[in-house]
Amino acid sequence: MIRLAAMLLVAVAVPAVAQPASESPSPAAPQHSALEMALAAPTRTPANVARDEHRHPAETLAFFGVQPGDAVVELWPGGGWYTEILAPYLAGGSLHVVPPAGSYDQRIRAKLAGDSVYGKVQVATFNAGQPSSIAAASADVVLTFRNVHSWLDEEKPIASEVFAEAFRVLKPGGTLGVVEHRLPEDRDDGLQMSSGYVKVSTVRRLAEAAGFKFVGSSEVNSNPKDSKDHPEGVWTLPPVLRLGDKDREKYVAIGESDRMTLKFVKPAN
Repeated sequence: MIRLAAMLLVAVAVPAVAQPASESPSPAAPQHSALEMALAAPTRTPANVARDEHRHPAETLAFFGVQPGDAVVELWPGGGWYTEILAPYLAGGSLHVVPPAGSYDQRIRAKLAGDSVYGKVQVATFNAGQPSSIAAASADVVLTFRNVHSWLDEEKPIASEVFAEAFRVLKPGGTLGVVEHRLPEDRDDGLQMSSGYVKVSTVRRLAEAAGFKFVGSSEVNSNPKDSKDHPEGVWTLPPVLRLGDKDREKYVAIGESDRMTLKFVKPAN
């Protein structure tokens, strides 16, 4: 017993021979998301990239739940600020743009023809009272950025028709994402026709009248510095700066407008 105890003590005292450690795999290189790569695309216009700090495209598209394989419709892309991001981001999906008629239509078509990154982007037209060429219930997401005020034009309001068209082209369960300059609810309704700012209640009323269900809102595009009472409406602020050099520093310091970011869904049944 004494001899056995001694042998055990020796065994405990002698350090175990270190076994060769298995080679741990090298940490994988960080993978950039499809959205990060789209934001960094060399085809983006430098002046547009400079607006990212005001428009928060990554956070906005994430809030709307846009995925790289989605079928997306962008209503009234204007100069194509978001189109520059959506085209490369949706490489595994599809993108229809629906520009307003006239110079904006020509402008977006020229942009799309200028680089192969836009090779899959399709242009559709929409005239109030007539459906666009986009198939019904074919889109996962419909997006519009800073356009609702234009659809409220006193001479030819088309807001109801546009929201109805968005509802038509969306699949059941599909998302409508709206970003718009935000007018406080206690301001005169008439300002929505002239200032470029629109009330959240107005956008909700239009969307819900078309059949959409309100999901929620984000403050990602809010700007508490914006008083919404500028002499040339929202166009007083960057990037338009309609007053030119008059009080330019003041308005540049405010930045772009305070904006609502609203998410709606087309009911699945």
